[in-house]
Amino acid sequence: MSAGFSADEAWARAEDAQDPLAWCREAFALPRDAAGAPLVYLCGNSLGLMPKAAADRVRGELEAWGRLGVEAHFEGAHPWYSYGAPLCEPLARLVGAGPDEVVAMNSLTVNLHLMLVTFYRPEGARRKILLEESAFPSDRYALASHLAARGIPAEALLVARPRPGECLLRSEDVEALLAREGREIALVWLGAVHYYTGQLLELERITAAARRAGCIVGFDLAHAIGNVPLALHDWGVDFAVWCSYKYLNAGPGSVGGCYVHERHGRDLALPRFAGWWGNDPATRFAMQSQADFVPVPGMAGWQLSNPPILALAPLAASLELFQQASIAELRRKSERLTGYLEFLLAALGGDRLAVLTPSRPAERGCQLSVLVRGGGAEALIGRLRERGIVTDYREPDVIRVAPVPLYNTFQEVWRFGRTLVELLAAG
Repeated sequence: MSAGFSADEAWARAEDAQDPLAWCREAFALPRDAAGAPLVYLCGNSLGLMPKAAADRVRGELEAWGRLGVEAHFEGAHPWYSYGAPLCEPLARLVGAGPDEVVAMNSLTVNLHLMLVTFYRPEGARRKILLEESAFPSDRYALASHLAARGIPAEALLVARPRPGECLLRSEDVEALLAREGREIALVWLGAVHYYTGQLLELERITAAARRAGCIVGFDLAHAIGNVPLALHDWGVDFAVWCSYKYLNAGPGSVGGCYVHERHGRDLALPRFAGWWGNDPATRFAMQSQADFVPVPGMAGWQLSNPPILALAPLAASLELFQQASIAELRRKSERLTGYLEFLLAALGGDRLAVLTPSRPAERGCQLSVLVRGGGAEALIGRLRERGIVTDYREPDVIRVAPVPLYNTFQEVWRFGRTLVELLAAG
């Protein structure tokens, strides 16, 4: 028995009964089956559940629109003109930054394109971009398109690979690659938590190695923000982008976010794509004068357009929950949940299952990627769904399982483990 865990359902229920974060679950709308019973939803790594307050926030903005029209920009409970400003502080706490270093805007890939305009500055022999093997496709597409737009061969994408026979990146290998080829690398761009394996990279260590090599370093936080503690400012990370529909629970296609370290935010001469919402508010509406673009200091100077209120409202509702339940508290529960899940898979799954995600809690978030040896994972996903359990599938034969501490329980983890074993035994 590991860490006091037990494969007995009574143990899981007892753990839930003493969970100090149990109240969080009541704040979410739980998907249900045809009979009205809650599903076991272990897919927050793909789309987080809806905070119940999100519906009220959206309705409130619709009501303000209907009642106030254009005057809702400056009147009402949440004036639209400054709607995004209150979101900066809670977002900053989640990524370990100052409020002036973050903004909620656009989508992840749009923000990555904007950041590449500023931070991918090839010069002489230093023009390569380092990314991980099996990076999320959208990231690779964005990077490749910037190389093509500048007439740089595709071979300038330098790939960091796991060792033969392994599926995880080793920090020492990334450090060695940077020491060996750093003089030719302009930008290091990596996923902080890998979408497929669930591995959490040693971000501070990699950032230090990249900066020793003279490289700009940025991270994709899609699977990291709201999932693991971050300290981007203190680590010296240059920039990062994220979406908010996974662990931030802001809904499908919701507004993403962006971080830029203050040393860059103070440099108003940096190249960037400009839009009127990034301009100095003092001259933002001076349309007749055609005043030159003067960026707002900080991350706000990279904004393009006024904020999409109806898309920001669910994010505002979710961030209120993160202000009540700290990321440190959530992390403690998350480590316990994934530890229990790993214990059950080892205790009940036998040789049919292998966890690709690192065993050390410091090297993973709340997702475990489970390889089904001998195949059949895609069929198992469907059979699990028939039993009221929602997970997702990635080729080849991997089930991704994410017990999210905001709304998942130990009993749900137990139910998943027991059901999976029963299905494997049934062939």
